Amino acid sequence: MSGRAAPRPALLVVLTGLVAVGPVSTDLYLPSLPRMTEAFDTSVGAVQLTLSAFLAGFALAMLIHGPLSDRFGRRPVLLGGLTLYVAASGACLVAPGMPALIGARFVQALGACAGPVVGRAVVRDLYDPKGAARALSFMSSAMALAPLAAPILGGWLHTWFGWQANFAALVLFGTALLVAALALLPETNTATDPDALDPGRMAANYRTLLAHPGYLGHTLCVAFAFGGLFAFISGASFVFVDVLGVAPENFGFCFATVVAGYVAGTFGSGRWGGRIGHDHLLRAGTALQVAAGVVGAGLAWYGVPGVAPVLGPLALFFLGTGFVLPNAMAGALAPFPAIAGAASALLGFLQMTVGGLAGAAVGHLHDGTTLPMTATIAAMAVAAFILYRAVARRGLAAMADSR
Repeated sequence: MSGRAAPRPALLVVLTGLVAVGPVSTDLYLPSLPRMTEAFDTSVGAVQLTLSAFLAGFALAMLIHGPLSDRFGRRPVLLGGLTLYVAASGACLVAPGMPALIGARFVQALGACAGPVVGRAVVRDLYDPKGAARALSFMSSAMALAPLAAPILGGWLHTWFGWQANFAALVLFGTALLVAALALLPETNTATDPDALDPGRMAANYRTLLAHPGYLGHTLCVAFAFGGLFAFISGASFVFVDVLGVAPENFGFCFATVVAGYVAGTFGSGRWGGRIGHDHLLRAGTALQVAAGVVGAGLAWYGVPGVAPVLGPLALFFLGTGFVLPNAMAGALAPFPAIAGAASALLGFLQMTVGGLAGAAVGHLHDGTTLPMTATIAAMAVAAFILYRAVARRGLAAMADSR
């Protein structure tokens, strides 16, 4: 297939599904988490480890799938990842206990990560810059629907059929993607790199990245902003269903209200970024995250009752996150066009690692109130705010002084 090909609708649908594997796998079963504590006779922290384990596997796989696809080709890595994902999803469905489920979720993530990592590489391989922009624009727009729709669908599946239904849906989702990839996805890496897996070269690239203050500051900003986002994902179902009494089938609407703030933030970032500049949007976004996080934690500390005092600050936090994540990612990757793959992989690894730790903290601190989740979100927001200003902007200033 020519590198100048126009985006094919059927292939774009498959690529969008591949990129959506991660959020669908985390968000679909969120309404079931509170009831899974009863089904497995275990703690909230243990159930939330199914989210953190998934994120840990996803983070590890980010460092692996890109180089593997550079060395052996996109198609075998993607098909192998999807096969592993389907098998692990089936293991989740029939897991006899919580340790088995946590282990299956980790393996599931190893397979799931092939979707977004290889899917984006396929876009880069297939399309010229104009076609790639159109393809990624379509994929990003469609991707915004995944975190909005998945918890709503998951809530109804849970209500109708029980918690296992969500993992059965993931088996079907993964199988459909595997069949579609077999039928529609060609091998797009026509120049495999025999040195792509060389440990020395990979280590040298990562050392270069970590020594760059602009990269490190922007990446830490991404990681801690995502940590706040994942603290919400980990704690939301327990807060809204168990603490605030929202029915599982209605939980998805609360989740969607918060995620709508993120969608609005990313839309505004795309619309205003060229005129305002990414540094100004980052300053505004991190400041908004801190303000929303502190207000939300303060309301929880004083025990202000109701759904609205939780939803309002969360929606504003996610609005700020919509400003922060795309602009901080762009700031991290911009200085490294020659090693963009390594830069993206390391950023994703740190992002998922901090997110997993934040989710585990919410589970460990769970006390039957809204405070552990909101306080963790506030802490993540403050960390993102401080690290961006202390590291990234100092690096930018040093680069400006050297010119």
